[in-house]
Amino acid sequence: MIAAPRLTRTLSTAFAALLLTIGSLAAQEKEPFSEDRFQALQAEDALILIDVYADWCPTCAAQQEVLALFKEKHPDVGLHVLTVDFDDQKEWVKHFKAPRQGTFILFRGEEQIWYAVAETREAEIFAQLIAAQKTG
Repeated sequence: MIAAPRLTRTLSTAFAALLLTIGSLAAQEKEPFSEDRFQALQAEDALILIDVYADWCPTCAAQQEVLALFKEKHPDVGLHVLTVDFDDQKEWVKHFKAPRQGTFILFRGEEQIWYAVAETREAEIFAQLIAAQKTG
């Protein structure tokens, strides 16, 4: 009977470690938008996805799953995801002309090459990101 609590404690510890790892990976996948970072990436002619996001948005959650899958399947694509907080960065929401959360704006350097609102189809998102990567 003593083994059961030990096993439960071991599984709890392993689960907590897994959650921290997943959170860490997610943090590496995207970063909060800042004008300085955006301009620096533009100067590098980088591939930049502006993700107008809200924590409470189910469309945004679906988009995050697609982006995570894209990164997993295409780790060689140098995609930088900058997240504009829909609720707290209204000046940037307006700047990017995002009509709502769940808006994607894709740039290669200073050139805007794709704009989508509430797009969650994996095939469409993958196609746009792959095509943009090939232009660079």
